[in-house]
Amino acid sequence: MKAATVKEIKTGLEEISPKELLSICLRLSKFKKENKELITYLLFEEQDEESYINSVKSEIDLAFETVNTTNLYFAKKNLRKIVRIANRYIKYSGKESTSATLLIYVCYKIKLSGLSIEKSQMLLNIYNSLIKKIKNSISTMHEDLQYDYNQELNEIL
Repeated sequence: MKAATVKEIKTGLEEISPKELLSICLRLSKFKKENKELITYLLFEEQDEESYINSVKSEIDLAFETVNTTNLYFAKKNLRKIVRIANRYIKYSGKESTSATLLIYVCYKIKLSGLSIEKSQMLLNIYNSLIKKIKNSISTMHEDLQYDYNQELNEIL
């Protein structure tokens, strides 16, 4: 089966009744955890972005508690998992300010974790890719916000 384009889906959704649309959304939420998380964000958390960011930060904090600092291989795996978590929640929001805030927070937690990222090229690559993503998301913001986020970025660098 070939998937329809976004335009075709939009046209199809415009033609159905609200009751049918509700049943489609509920059915979508049953299939994948990501679908359910996205619907939860859109319904309950989109209006209060600050509390959403704080809840994601607390989840990142919990993930950092399990980071294995003795073995660099496992530390790399744990960091990649944390970055995947952050990226998933950033994708739900779609806002550059949320992206920059969460990625800066992950970098800050990496610095506090005690991992010697300079000794491992793998960890350094993860960290540098985060810095690159932060700079990309900052570059698309308004000038005043760019200044604020660049200040935060300079603090962790």
